[in-house]
Amino acid sequence: MLVGAGVAVVAGAGGFAWYAVTKPGTRVTTPSSTPGGTPTALATVAEIPEGGGVILESQNVVLTRETGDKVHAFSAVCTHQGCIVNQVANGQISCPCHGSVFNANTGAVETGPAQAPLPAVPVTVVNGSVYTG
Repeated sequence: MLVGAGVAVVAGAGGFAWYAVTKPGTRVTTPSSTPGGTPTALATVAEIPEGGGVILESQNVVLTRETGDKVHAFSAVCTHQGCIVNQVANGQISCPCHGSVFNANTGAVETGPAQAPLPAVPVTVVNGSVYTG
């Protein structure tokens, strides 16, 4: 019985170590411009639903839109444990991992466990397109 308990402890510790290192479903890169600071086109304003948003996983950015061409951008990496947010609806950005919810217009935490807001990503709208910077 003690051997079985020992095996369970070792297996659990190994699984925890694997998860702590790999954090499946997470990304650690941050949004940025292309090398040299050249602005990167992210989307057109028309592609971002008014009152909603889009998640650009390859850039780790979530774009939200109030009305007209008022666009906000935030890191898509949840500040709780680094998961990628997966939904923008009803004025909120949601994280699937532990249920954190952020305000789609400010990035502020509305529901934890996240304690810090989503960092803002500077963007500009030029001729109906959204660019980094």
